[in-house]
Amino acid sequence: MHLPDLSSEYTFKAVRSSGKGGQNVNKVSSKIELYFNIPGSVMLSDKQKAILSEKLKHLMNEEGTIRIVSQEDRSQKRNKDIAVEKIQLLIEKALTPVKKRVKTKTPRSVKEKRLQDKKIKGEVKSMRKRPPMD
Repeated sequence: MHLPDLSSEYTFKAVRSSGKGGQNVNKVSSKIELYFNIPGSVMLSDKQKAILSEKLKHLMNEEGTIRIVSQEDRSQKRNKDIAVEKIQLLIEKALTPVKKRVKTKTPRSVKEKRLQDKKIKGEVKSMRKRPPMD
C-alpha cells in the first residue's frame, strides 16, 4: 500500500521537557508533541483512515487525533525528527497488511519418529518393573 507524504498534516507543539538537564530544562522548550488527526487527513484514502482508526484506536483521543511525544534529545530539532520518524513507522506498520498463515501438514517421517521414540521410552520404563514371581 502506497503511503503519501503526511508531513504537511502534522501539528507540532514545543513544551518544556521534564527530567535531568540542569538549566537547559528550565530555559528551553525542547520536548516536542506531534499531533496527527486521522479523520481530518486529506492525503489518506477512506480505506486507510478506517484501517488506522481501527488499529491505532488505543492511541487516539475522541476527535481521532494521535499524540506522539519526543523528549529523548536536548535539541528541539532532533526531537521533532524523532517524533516524525515514530509516527511514520506507526502508520506504515498499521497499514501493512497481515500475511495469512499457511497451514502445513506434519511430515510422515516426523510422526513415525515420534511414535518410535515413544515405543523406546515405553520399553525402557517396562524394564524398570519387577519381574513376575512364578
